Amino acid sequence: MPDQPNPRRPKRGTYSPKPETLELLRVSGNPINGLGEKTPRRPSPFFWHPPDQHPYGDLQVVARQSSRACPDSGPAFMAAYSYPELIPVAEEQNPASAEQLSAEATDFALSHEADAVGIAAMDPLYVFEGYTVEEPWVIVLGLAHNYERLKEVPSDETNGVGVVDIGDQYAKGTRSSYALANWIRSQGYTADPYPGPSASALVLIPPAIAAGLGELGKHGSLINSKFGSGVRLAGVTTNMPLVATGPSRFGADEFCATCQVCTRACPPGAISEEKQMVRGVERWYVNFDKCIPYFAETASCGICIAECPWTRPDVRPKLLTTMARRMAV
Repeated sequence: MPDQPNPRRPKRGTYSPKPETLELLRVSGNPINGLGEKTPRRPSPFFWHPPDQHPYGDLQVVARQSSRACPDSGPAFMAAYSYPELIPVAEEQNPASAEQLSAEATDFALSHEADAVGIAAMDPLYVFEGYTVEEPWVIVLGLAHNYERLKEVPSDETNGVGVVDIGDQYAKGTRSSYALANWIRSQGYTADPYPGPSASALVLIPPAIAAGLGELGKHGSLINSKFGSGVRLAGVTTNMPLVATGPSRFGADEFCATCQVCTRACPPGAISEEKQMVRGVERWYVNFDKCIPYFAETASCGICIAECPWTRPDVRPKLLTTMARRMAV
């Protein structure tokens, strides 16, 4: 029996932001994001950074209030801000090879709630302007959504299942990244964790792509070959000698070029049909000024990642087979 339409999702073109929400969108976010810029640069601090670093602090408050109004969401997100103290770096370093340390770090993360692990060399473009990361390596952790829960988004006061799952994955990312950072510190190397949902120094999607955790989707989120778009990210930076895992192409980018599912499902029509130039890179881009009012009003939305064909467990294996065949040709 096919799924019933989600009553909390307006059709594209029928949604209008509340006037009080639009008043808080005081400046366009697209120039801050670097839309149209032809020269590469580090990203500017943005949504979910401290409000003194960008113009959207009041919108962040609305977004948090919308999420917390949903049943059971408060404890789920509070768990994302609960973490152990970072231990001191051990004086004696593990002398194992970079290959062995990479394998041990990966095994540790996978046994401590991470669902996917990738390693990339640090790039200055992975660090927000105004922040500094000294470590030469970043380990990116993927935390997989529960699809049956995720597809309930967007959430509201009557149904918080979807946003609770979002909070749960961020909490897993906090626990997993802090556990890994402390394990690395116990081996005698520096390590700093970077979980969500609040943002800090590290941009997560670019190193995740470089580390082979997926490709950028038309909806602006990562598409992972095993979990589709239903994956959250956390990171750990370190000076531990490591070996990069390298990018992985499985056809998501090519598929997005013709797929219209997320574009049609987006109530505010924020998802662009074509790639655009953003900070010197031609890539998929979501219109911030259209997306964020709906995001703020509907408990973090999530429609595009839930509706993505790659996220559906019954569809993803067929897509992988089809795209592998096309790419081979």
